[in-house]
Amino acid sequence: MKDADNLLAVQRMQAYIEVHLQEKITLKALATAAEYSPWHAARLFKVATGKTPFEYIRAMRLTKAALVIRDQDEKILDVALDFVFDSHEGFTRAHMNDPKITKSVFVQVIERPSRKILLKRGIKAKEYFAYCEEVGCDVWSVLTSVKEALFEPIGMWMPNHLIKTGTSVYVQGVEVPLSYDNVVPEGYELIELPPCLLMVFQSEPHDDEDFASEIHEVWQHIEKFDPKVYGYEWDPEAAPRFQLSPEGYRGYIEARPVKKIG
Repeated sequence: MKDADNLLAVQRMQAYIEVHLQEKITLKALATAAEYSPWHAARLFKVATGKTPFEYIRAMRLTKAALVIRDQDEKILDVALDFVFDSHEGFTRAHMNDPKITKSVFVQVIERPSRKILLKRGIKAKEYFAYCEEVGCDVWSVLTSVKEALFEPIGMWMPNHLIKTGTSVYVQGVEVPLSYDNVVPEGYELIELPPCLLMVFQSEPHDDEDFASEIHEVWQHIEKFDPKVYGYEWDPEAAPRFQLSPEGYRGYIEARPVKKIG
């Protein structure tokens, strides 16, 4: 049943792509069509087709554009724009696969108040894709349905003192007010967190298709980053480290707990 559901999700994404091929297509829109989270939707698509969603979209656009150029009296620039390539130059780059230019990372410190987190734990997962394999694909829809949410749902790496025996480091959850007392769904848990400081790392906006490489670049940046430059130091047990769902228009965003020095 799970495989059949996954296949239907991929088919819904392919149908969406077919209808919107000459429009801008985002990972969020594909995830909505698939009825899964953006990351899981992208992974299912790659497993089923052998291509990422945007490799598939690019290939379809190039194929259809080539047929138009062959069969109709159209200028290359007009065809490129019709199929959502930015320009004739961009249309050519799609063929040549130019390397991606490294971008900068924006850093800021934010405060989180005392709050609760509605979350669902995995078993052994240390990252997103392993977590999805363990808990299934319906977690995101549950979390996004919480009307009292303080912020959007997040993927979290739990600090050691919040990891229960036999449960995963990586979990998904949504932050809610301390006053939140709704019925907790089966398999979920509600825990309380104290106030904390978080250092937030955000890449520049990027194409949705590049989310994996953007995450890797931000992680490399964090590994080399010294928070003492800002007057802080890492405080990994103060709160979960978390990441937001990938949205190319805002860049990849990840937050790690810190404390002031002195």
